Amino acid sequence: MSKGADRRWCFADQLGPHFLDSEDQPVLLIEARAVFGRRRFHRRKAHLVLSALRHRAAELGEQAIFLQTRTYQQALAEVPGTFSVCQPTSRVADDFVRKLPSVEVLPARGFATDRETFERWAQSQRGLLLEQFYRDARRRFDLLMDGKEPTGNRWNFDAENREPPPKSGRLDVTGPWLPDEDEIDERVRADLDQWERDGDASFVGRDGPREFAATRTEAQAALQHFLQHRLAQFGPTEDAMLAGDRWMSHSGLSAPMNLGLLDPLECAYAAEDAYRTGNAPLASVEGYIRQLIGWRDYIWHTYWHHGDEYRNRNALAAHRPLPQWFTDLDADAVQARCLKDVLARVRDHGWVHHIPRLMVLSNYALQRGWQPAAMTDWFHRSFVDGYDWVMVGNVVGMSQHADGGLIATKPYASGGAYINRMSDYCGDCRYKPTRRVGEDACPFTGGYWSFLARNQDRLKNNHRMRQPLAGLNRLADLDDVVAQQRELGDDAP
Repeated sequence: MSKGADRRWCFADQLGPHFLDSEDQPVLLIEARAVFGRRRFHRRKAHLVLSALRHRAAELGEQAIFLQTRTYQQALAEVPGTFSVCQPTSRVADDFVRKLPSVEVLPARGFATDRETFERWAQSQRGLLLEQFYRDARRRFDLLMDGKEPTGNRWNFDAENREPPPKSGRLDVTGPWLPDEDEIDERVRADLDQWERDGDASFVGRDGPREFAATRTEAQAALQHFLQHRLAQFGPTEDAMLAGDRWMSHSGLSAPMNLGLLDPLECAYAAEDAYRTGNAPLASVEGYIRQLIGWRDYIWHTYWHHGDEYRNRNALAAHRPLPQWFTDLDADAVQARCLKDVLARVRDHGWVHHIPRLMVLSNYALQRGWQPAAMTDWFHRSFVDGYDWVMVGNVVGMSQHADGGLIATKPYASGGAYINRMSDYCGDCRYKPTRRVGEDACPFTGGYWSFLARNQDRLKNNHRMRQPLAGLNRLADLDDVVAQQRELGDDAP
């Protein structure tokens, strides 16, 4: 326990035992209702966060002081003494706790690489390339290493992990782990209903049975289920989409991990054990470990490294506001089958895996020049695993290319051909992926060429965009494509 601190204050995303220094350390937990009044969060996200927080309070019993107040300030005024807190995960919360004289802020937990190590690595690099950071982390943690060489003599098995979906429409894989709700879940749901009736909060999306772990015990069960039944098939189709299978072979562990219920290193070593014991192939295990100690940590550290102004970067001058049908998750207003299905899954579940996020939702926004900061906020509010640190780099850098290439070397824009290749959406869609003009033109195909035309001056010096930009000169109907996309505007496709 930190010297002089009477009690460990744990935020609602710091709920695992690794946020405490001992099993019997006194704890402070605060449920601040005002947080849900400031933004219109997804109903399922609010339910999951509050369920996890209240379950943790119930587990700790008399070891914890659990206060349900309107604000954090009100709660802190009720508890005398001093507190220690692991660095919060958002800039707003971090600034808040550092201004409190009774609070000692400790280094962050819940990530593999600490901030000092990342900054030393960053100072040694000409550019902050994910691949180099990931290789450095593999060496430091001795994960999938055989001596000084990577297991299998390769660092990256991406080439093996880009298979299209099976033509059957479903993967031959055991379904995901799902929890059973209890009295705490019922009470949370009743309270959210009351808050809405009282006008204290307003939510987006639909309610439904909890689908993600809310306790450490549940999270460990979900991890073991994934390792035993799903990891082996995770890699090959991790980039594929199916209309009849929203989970594919994905773990569903991002939400409990971002609540602090799982430590990424424990998951990474457990996945390596699955490979070493012959229960999962190397390509799948490497792909999963790369997400944990590579991409997840990289996004966390760049959130702090690039500074708060990073969230407002807008290298492609994208200023259009998000349309209401999108912010309201009105999937019924959409006809394009891929976008309709993905938006409906967000509405109904608050979650889709990373490819629908990147290549459907974000791709559509990128093509139309929607404001990157607004998209960041939308993802933060609309996804059960969405947090500020998660979404700033993923959206501003990765999906909207608003940072000019600090995180992704080229924009992740694509036409309908990509969606047709990596999903089964296009066959029954009223739009045709090969058409860019006309009533049956795919909004992603027309949007792709319109995006390139609008940004060709901004992208002309990017060597990875030379071939796509050269394709503009071969389009005899480019003016018609651009005019049609301008006429359609932000109407639901």
